[in-house]
Amino acid sequence: MKAKILSEEPISIYDVKKALKEIKERDKELGFRAAKTEEYLINFAKADQKKIEELKKKIQELNIPRLKQEHICKIADIMPADVEDLKLVLASYSITVTNENLVKIADVIKEYKK
Repeated sequence: MKAKILSEEPISIYDVKKALKEIKERDKELGFRAAKTEEYLINFAKADQKKIEELKKKIQELNIPRLKQEHICKIADIMPADVEDLKLVLASYSITVTNENLVKIADVIKEYKK
């Protein structure tokens, strides 16, 4: 039986961590790849899930042109420290964000980094 992709949606590493926790509770044990992923997430996904959800929502509410959910998830995953770091995160995408909007995003991130 061939698996069929019904939809694609970008998610943050915190969403993956939550999903793995649910799978672990359901199946009692994770497979090899899932266990390796969980190990990675334990080391790198240290922020609170609720905080990350709030952060993503606030960035989305800024209504920045051309900023998509995949960009917001990546920003939430990395939580860049300042505008320069934010530029580096977004540099891998073909997206142009004004300096004014970058400052707005950086200010929102600063609220959640405390």
